[in-house]
Amino acid sequence: MASKSGTISTYSPLFSRKNPNFTNGVRSDGRHFHECRLAFLRTGAVNAASGSAYAEFGNTKVIVSVFGPRESKKAMMYSDTGRLNCSVSFTTFSTPIRGQGSEHKEFSSMLHKALEGAIMLETFPKTTVDVFALVLESGGSELPVIISCASLALADAGIAMFDLVTSVSVSCFKDDLVIDPVFEEESCQDGSLMIVCMPLRNEVTQLTVTGEWSTPKVHEAMDLCLGACSKLGDIMRLCLKEAASTLQ
Repeated sequence: MASKSGTISTYSPLFSRKNPNFTNGVRSDGRHFHECRLAFLRTGAVNAASGSAYAEFGNTKVIVSVFGPRESKKAMMYSDTGRLNCSVSFTTFSTPIRGQGSEHKEFSSMLHKALEGAIMLETFPKTTVDVFALVLESGGSELPVIISCASLALADAGIAMFDLVTSVSVSCFKDDLVIDPVFEEESCQDGSLMIVCMPLRNEVTQLTVTGEWSTPKVHEAMDLCLGACSKLGDIMRLCLKEAASTLQ
């Protein structure tokens, strides 16, 4: 990966392999059910972009480039706020079934919804910010990784935001909840829950639930996700601070 001055690589202490609060079993990759994957984060991964970030959560690898604010193609239509465009694509070699890489319109729409409320769009009227996410390798929980990585890239680009945006998902298997599931776990889950939030504001901006859930299980899954989102937000801010310190 290309890098520019001021970048930082951060291995997250959030994703350790020790969790004394879980004793019900071990997953195929050695994690307990309530453990997230090891995460690698780096800003400034693309020289030509206004801001960029690379995220690696286990075998899921994502790179996001941000361009702008730049003059909107719809500049003739005056607007007091800026525009946000999001595009999510998969490389042809990213998925287990080769040759199926392409733009993912559903993920593009969900990424836009996840980020739009966090960006101070009024600070760049009549201009556009373009966010391009590329999944290099699909190892599970792609959308939460894309959202978190895109937020980091926006911050790297200096785009004004109310807070960083973090996202974590949980899979449900009967009575067990598995956080940050891998591809094999997602393929046989009974249900899933994904939270998008601004951790410093303690504000959930998006909640996506599939399958059948009991109310207690929803609350338990939300607590798991919010705790992981908060820690991930701390790590992302540390990554940005250390990157900024290298520029001084």
